[in-house]
Formats: sequence, C-alpha cells, structure tokens
Amino acid sequence: MVETKKIMWMLKKDLLVLWRHKPRLISILLFPIIMITLFGYGMGGTLENIPVVVVEQSHGQVTDLTLNAMKGMSLYDIKEITTDSDKAKQMVQNGDVKAAIILPSNYDDLNDTKPKSVVIDIDSSDQMATSALVPATQGLFSQINDQLAVGKLQAMNLTPAQSASTSTIQVQQNNVPAQQQKINYQNIMNSINFQINKMYGDIKYIDFLVPAIIGMTVLFGCMFGMGEALAGERERGELARLFMTPTSVATVVGGKIISKLSVEIVRALILIAAAIILFGIVINGSMLLTILVLALGALCFVGFGIMISARVSTQEDYMQMVMPITMPMMFVSGVFYPIETMPWIFQKLAYIFPLTYVNDALRAVMLKGVGIGDIWVDILVLLGFTGLFFALGVTRFNRDI
Repeated sequence: MVETKKIMWMLKKDLLVLWRHKPRLISILLFPIIMITLFGYGMGGTLENIPVVVVEQSHGQVTDLTLNAMKGMSLYDIKEITTDSDKAKQMVQNGDVKAAIILPSNYDDLNDTKPKSVVIDIDSSDQMATSALVPATQGLFSQINDQLAVGKLQAMNLTPAQSASTSTIQVQQNNVPAQQQKINYQNIMNSINFQINKMYGDIKYIDFLVPAIIGMTVLFGCMFGMGEALAGERERGELARLFMTPTSVATVVGGKIISKLSVEIVRALILIAAAIILFGIVINGSMLLTILVLALGALCFVGFGIMISARVSTQEDYMQMVMPITMPMMFVSGVFYPIETMPWIFQKLAYIFPLTYVNDALRAVMLKGVGIGDIWVDILVLLGFTGLFFALGVTRFNRDI
C-alpha cells in the first residue's frame, strides 16, 4: 500500500536538500534555458557576414557595380578594400578574413578583349565558409559576366540570340577562319574568368571537425574528471583524511593536475592516431606544437575544474554547475559549425570561452601547418585563462580545507 503522507515527506525532504544546495538548484533551472536558446537561435543558421577583403586594381563602373552587389549580399562582410594583393593574402593567412577577392587590372577596361581573371584566395581550412563563399562568389561574377557580355553585344548592335548566327555570317562574308570567329565570340561571352585558389588545399568536413573534437574531448575529460578527483574525494571524506597527513595543499593540487594532464594528453594522442588511421587525417604542422596546444588546453580546463570544485561540497553539485558551462562552450566555440554561422551575440560570447582558442590554435597547426608565431595570441589567451583559474581555484581551495 502506498503511503501518500510519507511520499510527501520524502518529496519535501528532497526539495529542502535542493534548496540548501543553491548552485545545484540554479544550474538545474538555468541549464534547459541555455540549451533551448542555443538550439533555437544558435545552431543551423545560414552563413552570413563572412569577412572578406577585396583587391581593386582598377577603378570604374564595373568595380563599383561589383562592390555594390557584394555589399548588398548578407553573405559578405567586406573588412577592407585595398590595392595590395599581397596584403590581402596575408590577411587571409592571419585569419583576419576568410577570403581575398582579387579583381584584375583590366577589370574596368570594357574594350580589352582579354578575359578578366578574378581570383579568390580562400582559407580552405574553414570548410563551411569555403563551401558557402565559392559557389556564391562564382554565381555573383557569372551574373556580372552576363551583364558585361550583353553590354558588349548591344554595343555591336547584336543580341545574345542573334550573335551565334551572326558569327557564322561574318565567317562566310569575311573569309576569316571559323575557329578565330568562335574564339572572339567566346571572349565576349566569357569576359570574366573566375579562378579559385584554396590556400590550404581541399579540406573535407572531417578534417575541419577532428581538431575541434580532440579539443572538446580534452575539455570534457578534464572538467568531468576534476569533479571526481576533488569534489568526489571531498564528499567521501578522502580529501580530509589526506590533509590529516603531512601533505600540503600545493602537493595535492599539483598531483591532481599532473595526473589529469597525463591521462588527457595520452587520450588525445590516441584520438589523433585513430583519426589518422581511420580517416586519413594529415597534420600539416608540427606534432610537437599540436601536443603543446593540447597540453595547454588541458591545463586550462583542469584549472577551471579546480576553480569550480573548490566551491562545492559534493560531486553532484559540481556536475550541475559544470554542465551549464561546458555545453554552451561546446556549441558556441565552433566545434561543429563556424562561429560566423551564429547570431552576433553568440559570436561575441565565443571569445570568452577558452575552448574557442584551443580549437583555433589546433586548426591552425593541423590544417594550415602554421608555427607558434602564428598562434601566439591563442597561446597567450590560454595562459591568461589558466593563470586566472588557478589563482581563483587555489585561493578558494585553501579556505575550504
């Protein structure tokens, strides 16, 4: 027989326990709101405002037409218009923009019969941005090409429908080689020659995904592992018994850090090996630098775990506090989608999470093959996060013991 009154007592007891553990209560209420917000507004959006630089090597009506068309499309965010193609390429390599669209010097010369070679130098390490920019830009210049061709034909008092037959008549009347007439007509209809230069080769989505998956694995391993290592041991009384021995706080914290760091580095290396064997992933940069970034990321996340675990008394409290932080961090840090696909508020939010810098550095090393000089900002930010987390964690930890 079910005793309703006792059930109500148990319910009251559990609610009181929850009320007394404020961090757990806040996390339980906050977590679903965060997740529905991320899924509803942050994921699956269309790519917009992709940063690009335009190189104009001539000035005139066609260049103005092109720039106005690009500015009218939400896909592009023109960061700069320059005349220096080397500077534009460097901006792509530095990660300031995703592509450099280089207009040729004869772009505005409508009397020039030579094809106008428009080149897009694109950061192919961002597979999503590449897949959006290339076809859209190709379509844009195809439309401009059609407009230029129609303009030329109208200047010759021809229409596109008449041009092919007219070409044949001219061949017969002028006794000009047919192939030459054909070439001239093709030159009119193909005024713009669009060229794609993928700066880091053909990169598949799996190549884009693997560095971030490795970073995410390190994140979850460190964050959830520290819950058991410190909050769990504190809950079971093991930490208190340990501190009854002549063991300093620094020794305990240092031991936990080295232990967790070693496990996560080994796990990340196994993950890299599996990606190479199973998916043929190629690491274009230094393996040593890849490991260094992973170690720094692991150290940062361990510091974060220490900071959180120092403020809670049970492992369950720790997990409830960590979940509303780690899950949003995973979504907005560009693990599955480029940050550019998200609403602007999430794009700004991404840069307060250390996982963003881990992903950025790992992709730069593994996909672009860059050296430490090109990721020094990411490393500096991660060092800053690590110092902050450890300072807060150790300070709070000392007061609790």
